[in-house]
Amino acid sequence: MLKTMNQRIGLILVILAGSYLLLSYQLPSYPYTSVDADVIPNGLGWLLILLAILLYFSRTKETEAEKQKRAIPRKELLVLAAVFAMIFLYIFLFEMIGFIIMTGLFIYFCSWFLGYDKWKTNLIVSILFPLTLYGIFVYALGIVLPRGILPF
Repeated sequence: MLKTMNQRIGLILVILAGSYLLLSYQLPSYPYTSVDADVIPNGLGWLLILLAILLYFSRTKETEAEKQKRAIPRKELLVLAAVFAMIFLYIFLFEMIGFIIMTGLFIYFCSWFLGYDKWKTNLIVSILFPLTLYGIFVYALGIVLPRGILPF
């Protein structure tokens, strides 16, 4: 049943997509909207199930070269672990510190860690990008983002 890696990954993805769909169907519906809040999550869940089924039944054979491509060097695993740690720190401090500060710090330090050397450009982007997004979401779209320690 699970002879190839594609079949194993396809089965795992179907299970994850099924769990995701169970949660997305529990989103509340709103009576006065033409497109409800659950349309995109439900559509993405069903799309993931369809693609996972296609992956499961794909007929590609796995060669030794493809198996060697899957091997991740230890140094790259440490880089991935560090980036995941930055993401979790970002998520953990997001509400307390706020969107603007945490997003700016995340962009700056993650870009720097991944090897971007132009610190002036990195600093400008890490300041302007969160400010622009905050302005669009809060003032133009009326979506509240965490202020954190900032007064606005």
